[in-house]
Amino acid sequence: MSHSGAPLTAAEVMKLIPQRDPFLFIDEILEIDEEHVVASYRWRPDADFYQGHFPGNPVTPGVLLIESMAQASVVALGLYLVTQTHSVEEARKFLTVFTDANVEFSGIVRPGDEVKITARKQFYRRMKLRSEAEMTLSDGTLVCSGVLSGMGIPQ
Repeated sequence: MSHSGAPLTAAEVMKLIPQRDPFLFIDEILEIDEEHVVASYRWRPDADFYQGHFPGNPVTPGVLLIESMAQASVVALGLYLVTQTHSVEEARKFLTVFTDANVEFSGIVRPGDEVKITARKQFYRRMKLRSEAEMTLSDGTLVCSGVLSGMGIPQ
């Protein structure tokens, strides 16, 4: 069964993302289409992980920066792409799993920083998606960039 309506809006894609607070690291999808996605997130200063990473000098863990990029570049973009050929109901039957990443870090994210995640599809076929992504601070400073992949599996 194919999706018969117009492509999903950014807000509709946000509602489909299965991650929820405290593990949702996208506040808003700013742009999305078949080729790319742009999302934003503000790192909450009161997040528990800052207490131990690092006391007196809190820094956002790199693994969470990767998760934020994956939620935009693999989960959100993947959901958008799946709903081009499947109904929303069918899309909900799949779970997007993160399969691999090759990410280079070039900056740090502090509590309260807002970041922008920009990702471009490299390929999408047979429920597998690979995207090239980058995360920047609000002043344009590059924090990290790389290639992330994932796939949709039946739940």
